Amino acid sequence: MATYIDLTNDNFEATIAEGVTMVDFWAPWCGPCRMIAPVVEELANDFDGKATIAKCNTDEQQEIAVKYGIKSIPAILFFKDGNLVDQMVGAASKDAFAEKINAQLA
Repeated sequence: MATYIDLTNDNFEATIAEGVTMVDFWAPWCGPCRMIAPVVEELANDFDGKATIAKCNTDEQQEIAVKYGIKSIPAILFFKDGNLVDQMVGAASKDAFAEKINAQLA
């Protein structure tokens, strides 16, 4: 069973450097963030070996959130080989997230 990666200043750049990565910027006090948490875990399983699914706690990793201009959470950023290629703000369905990941894998 695959799980998502918790991102920090120490591993963020290395994690997004290769392949397709979805990063969920969230905070523990955020209701919509908690609502999509199970979806993020399911995506980690579904895309195991194909794409990296990660979460970044904006309360603990403020430098990363500032670098990427995160103003509202949940914010979902999609990277391909280290480059930001797409993003979504707010809660969405599993299918909506999977569609964005699959678009980068194609």
